[in-house]
Amino acid sequence: MSASANQINQRKSVVYERLEKCPVCGKTEFRNKLVVEDKSVSKESFAIQQCAACSFQFTNPRPDADHIGRYYESEEYVSHNSGAGGVINQAYKVARFFTMRRKVGLVNKLAPRKGRLFDYGCGTGHFLAAAKSNGWQVAGWEPNPRARQDAAQRVGQPLDLDNLAQLPADSFEAITLWHVLEHVHELNDTLQQLIRLLKPDGVFIIAVPNVDSLDAQHYRQDWAAYDVPRHLYHFSPKTMTQLLKKHKMQVKEVLPMPLDAYYVSMLSEKHRAERGGGMLTVLKAGYQSNRYAASHEGQYSSLIYVSQKR
Repeated sequence: MSASANQINQRKSVVYERLEKCPVCGKTEFRNKLVVEDKSVSKESFAIQQCAACSFQFTNPRPDADHIGRYYESEEYVSHNSGAGGVINQAYKVARFFTMRRKVGLVNKLAPRKGRLFDYGCGTGHFLAAAKSNGWQVAGWEPNPRARQDAAQRVGQPLDLDNLAQLPADSFEAITLWHVLEHVHELNDTLQQLIRLLKPDGVFIIAVPNVDSLDAQHYRQDWAAYDVPRHLYHFSPKTMTQLLKKHKMQVKEVLPMPLDAYYVSMLSEKHRAERGGGMLTVLKAGYQSNRYAASHEGQYSSLIYVSQKR
C-alpha cells in the first residue's frame, strides 16, 4: 500500500469532533484563522478557528479523545519518550536539565508551604522526580501508558490514578500543568476538577505557548507550537486570564519561559523544509522574539500563569 493510500485509510478510521461553542465565553460565531499541517505524524491539515467574541483560538474540528492517541505515536515525541533522539530532542533534553531546577524553585517560592504537589500530565516524570528530591510529597497523572511507566520508575512510586474524582478536595498546596492544558479535550471540566483539589491558599501553575508572541506571528502556519492536532487550544494572556476568571481563579503573575523561543524557532525552521534556516536563523528568531516580548507586555513564546482561588 502506498503512503498516501495508508494516510487516507487512517483518516477514515479517525472520529472527528467539532466545537460548537467557545470554551472560554460560550459564544458560537467563529472565524477561520489558519490552516496548519501536522508536520510530525500524520501530514494532515487542520483548521485553527478564532472566537469572534473573545478571540480565543482552537483547532476545529479535531480528533476526539478516543482517537487522538495515534497522533502521539512518534518515536520523536520527547514528552512521551525519554529515549527520543535527534539534534532537536537532544537540545530539548539539555534545556530540560536546567529548567527542572528552575521549575521546582519557582514552586517553592510561590506555594504557601512545601507539602503536597500534583503534576497533571506529568509525562516521563522528570519534574515530579525533581520535586520529590526537593522534599515535596508528589502525585501525578499521565494518560500515555509508556510515559506513565517511565515516570513511575523515575519517581520511584506508582502513578496509577484513574480518575481525578478519586482524590479528596483541598488536597494539594501546588498543582502544575507544564505544557499540558492545550492537549486537554474537556477543558472546563478538567479545570473544575483540578481546582477542586487545590487547597484554599494553594497555587495553580499553568505553562502554555503564547499565540500572541512574535515567533507565532513570524512563523504563522509553520509555528511549531500550533502542533496540530495534539494542541487543541492556542492561548493568549487575554484568553487564559478570562478562562481562569470563569473558574473563580485570579491570575497573580505571568512569567516568561525565554528558552522556549529558541526551541520553538528551531522546530519551526525545520517545518519550513527547504526554506528553513540554520542555527544562526534560529538564534536570531529566538532573540528577536524575547526582545519583542520585553517591550510588548511580556508576550513571550511561552508563558507561566500563576493563579489562586479568589
